Amino acid sequence: MKSEKPNGKALLPVLLFLLLYLGNGIYFEYIHPIEGQMGFYIMSVVLAFSIALAVALMQNRSLSFDEKIHICAKGIGDDNITIMLFIFLMAGAFSGIAKEAGGADSTAGLLLSLIPGSFAIAMGTSCGTITVLVPIAMSVSDMGHFSLPICVATVVGGSMFGDNLSFIADTTIAATNTQGVQMKDKFWTNLGIALPAALMTMVILVIYALRGSAVTLESYDYNIIQAAPYFIVLALAIIGINVFAVIGIGILLFIISGAVTGSLTYVSALTSMGSGISGMFETIIVTILVASIGALIRENGGFAAILEFIRKHFYGIRGGLFGISILTALMDIATANNTVAIVMAAPIARQISQEYHIEPKKTASLLDTCSCIAQGIIPYGAQLLIAAGISQISSMKIIPFLFYPYLLGICVVVSILMTREKHK
Repeated sequence: MKSEKPNGKALLPVLLFLLLYLGNGIYFEYIHPIEGQMGFYIMSVVLAFSIALAVALMQNRSLSFDEKIHICAKGIGDDNITIMLFIFLMAGAFSGIAKEAGGADSTAGLLLSLIPGSFAIAMGTSCGTITVLVPIAMSVSDMGHFSLPICVATVVGGSMFGDNLSFIADTTIAATNTQGVQMKDKFWTNLGIALPAALMTMVILVIYALRGSAVTLESYDYNIIQAAPYFIVLALAIIGINVFAVIGIGILLFIISGAVTGSLTYVSALTSMGSGISGMFETIIVTILVASIGALIRENGGFAAILEFIRKHFYGIRGGLFGISILTALMDIATANNTVAIVMAAPIARQISQEYHIEPKKTASLLDTCSCIAQGIIPYGAQLLIAAGISQISSMKIIPFLFYPYLLGICVVVSILMTREKHK
């Protein structure tokens, strides 16, 4: 692979996207709101990324337009991108059939019947997890009169905690394989950072719940047959079954439970799955656009420019650790996909770790953790897009309550500051 010449101008498409999407969103949401419209839906994220892609295609005149299209095609054809697209399709079908079969409402009713009202808001465990749990969070919010953004944000935060530590997550596989370390070594390094953030998050949620007025949760209606598929799906995911198999089994189980209980008909099952898939179209288009933009930015030297910047401004082991952390976060902001961000940042991160004498397991941990932090916060990332799409609220309404990613970022900074410099 040829080494791209550093070119900071190649990052212009990312900056333009942020200016268009976030700028318009903030303006119409907080500065000049329009009655009856949500500010962050006035400019479509697809339109903003389309404009950014057009700018990326106009850069680097040394390449023909056909060559640039080929670069985009290779970016879209990446294995991780293809997997994500298929997951989105299956996740949409799962969400639609689960809701139509009554699984979400029955699961929420069952949980609310068992958990004290003052603690129900503290419930919460990446895309598959969010797909499974957000419908339950919606029902919990509605039945228990809790804040929907907080319930959804709790699910997002919990899913990022699991994604960061899971042995079978794509992020873990990418981070460890690219740095040549064992998963267990990365896990224990990660745990020292993630566990304190998770515990602090739980404390905040419990305090938040206790400060509110307790809700009298009576015996809500639920059907154990309709709720059972959710628990089976969660159990299969926990023991490490392939995500495609998990979602596929979940769809099949909801079809069976809906047929047995009479909540589904042949027509309603087909319609609900089709509607769920249609609801994921925007997310799929965003993924394709981001993969194209990321491939062009890398080809044009944008990522090489980031490496050059790190070399010039960060010194010592702590400087190298901060450099890897910032690099990974920027890659995720640029690509909106934590696995792709890790794959793109990994060669640069490995070079930095060698130059700054950083343990590979620490590099792998930072790649995974910092990508999860950025991915769990950016409003155009798959996780928040799915959560916002299923819950039908703006992703910006979820962001203020993402306590876990914010605390995880603080824990990363603290862990780096506590790292001892090696003296020659």
